[in-house]
Amino acid sequence: MSKRLTFEEKKEKAFIDLINQMFIIAGHDVAYDDIKDRKDDWYQQWTITNEESEEFLEWGKRYLMKHLQSTAKLAEKEMAWFFLAYGLKQSD
Repeated sequence: MSKRLTFEEKKEKAFIDLINQMFIIAGHDVAYDDIKDRKDDWYQQWTITNEESEEFLEWGKRYLMKHLQSTAKLAEKEMAWFFLAYGLKQSD
């Protein structure tokens, strides 16, 4: 039987999953492990289109609702903050 994750561990896993999914949706062959120790502005080195960012924000909202039992409004707010802090540079 596997150990039940604490809420902090669930949040850390969610952060990693969100980063990985953002790169997947944007079509980049990069993962969290590639950027986790970087101190620079790594999020400015790759781009995401407006359509891809909308898809990612919706995916993230559903993910947070399911895995962290967030309400829809809270999940939307969290995703907005996440994208503001870690979102890839937008381009068309």
